[in-house]
Amino acid sequence: MNIVVLLKQTFDTEEKIIVTPAGAVSGEGAKLVINPYDEYALEEALRQRELHGGQVRVVTVGSERSEEALRTALAMGADEAIRLDSGGHGALAEGDSFTVAAALTEAITPLAPDLVLAGLFAVDTGSGSVALQVAQRLGLPHATAAVKLDIASTADAAASGAIAAASAGTASRFAIVERDVEGDTETIAIPLPALITAQQGLNEPRYPSLPGIMKAKKKPLVRIDTDEFGAEWQAAAAARTARTALYPPLPRAAGTRLAGGAAEQAAELARLLQSAVKLQP
Repeated sequence: MNIVVLLKQTFDTEEKIIVTPAGAVSGEGAKLVINPYDEYALEEALRQRELHGGQVRVVTVGSERSEEALRTALAMGADEAIRLDSGGHGALAEGDSFTVAAALTEAITPLAPDLVLAGLFAVDTGSGSVALQVAQRLGLPHATAAVKLDIASTADAAASGAIAAASAGTASRFAIVERDVEGDTETIAIPLPALITAQQGLNEPRYPSLPGIMKAKKKPLVRIDTDEFGAEWQAAAAARTARTALYPPLPRAAGTRLAGGAAEQAAELARLLQSAVKLQP
């Protein structure tokens, strides 16, 4: 199988970051890691390759520092890494999801993947739209929040009841996906090629081994400048959103202890909610 994994480098969730007066995020000295949900996607790609053979490529949009995440992915077992340079394109550097998805699609299309895997969302922005925009641009069926994934032939999928034999169409393989649906699960079958996003619980990501770290140094890491895509692409991929301001959360105020009996406390609480919090009945 030809598998592509979308990766993003994010802050470690335990790191402390600072919002500067200019409205930028300062992560000076902070540890950066592979987005945790993308780790599940990468691990699943490696497991599917072990079962079915093939190649795993990881793709990211980012600055030169994001190559740290790509090297980690190569050490875990990926075969090749691709970095789309965000330095020369403002919308890419700002992380506009429309432009990022357009760039990823441009890089992925020549690879003709059988399966594209990505994390459910990125922990730094909370956005889960980039992968789905890539699926739309590539014209691929997709499934989100996967907690189990099996690849089956059309005959096996039909025999298991995952699909009706009459509706198999021309697809030779199907992804049987068990997906999280707000506290429950549902099982669906989609024909390959397809895009699937990974939810926590899909697997347990492996750690890079020492031999894997040594091998990663010799694996290909391709760098692509999005300026190579041409002026027409630049115009078509122009950002659809803009971040106008960024504010840190307000400092937490000291708590207030309400005196008196239950009735007095309830009355005082109602007064505070109306006067301090501006909550209207």
